[in-house]
Amino acid sequence: MNTDNFSEEKKENDIYGKYRSNMEFVMNDIVKRLELFDDEIFESTGEHIFEHVNCRIKSEESVSEKCRKKDLPVSTESALKVIKDAIGIRIVCAFVDDIYRIIEHIRGMYSCRIVEEKDYITHAKSNGYRSYHMILEVETPLPDCYDEIPGHYYIEVQLRTIAMDTWASLEHKVRYKKDIKSGKMIESELKRCSDELASCDISMMTIRNLIKE
Repeated sequence: MNTDNFSEEKKENDIYGKYRSNMEFVMNDIVKRLELFDDEIFESTGEHIFEHVNCRIKSEESVSEKCRKKDLPVSTESALKVIKDAIGIRIVCAFVDDIYRIIEHIRGMYSCRIVEEKDYITHAKSNGYRSYHMILEVETPLPDCYDEIPGHYYIEVQLRTIAMDTWASLEHKVRYKKDIKSGKMIESELKRCSDELASCDISMMTIRNLIKE
């Protein structure tokens, strides 16, 4: 089996096509900038501003399904220019106020524009979900799917505390279970847990601030 030919065939069939490597470059560049910001904060305060950063490029199966749900052509243009979350970055922080400090840093990033943001921390979803969502448009010297240079790529950024991330992970596992009994009671309990974790986040932030005084 010729692995080079196989790789080329796979690239041609990939919904992202030849632009996948550009997506990886853009994603890694933003992550690197965030890590440099964390290094600066640590050097000046001795504390990290986030616990960890996860990033991914949405699977071809997932982005194709999203295209179909939105009645879009299953195409590179739909995946990269219409849906806007093919690239995803999740930032997990210890404290709520660190999330907003990172948001302000992102606002000042060069070649990076916020095109959409939703504050589900201040205004949680009805099921208890909390997170801060941003869609960034990043300008890069690499071509985009319109073959324009500089190219523009979209990235979805989610910022959460450890507590929010834990709740979202557990809620995801529960939500995808089949034949769930007592659905209303479970929804109520999930919302209660979310509220308690949110209260814990505020208390921990207050304790940290008291220690710093």
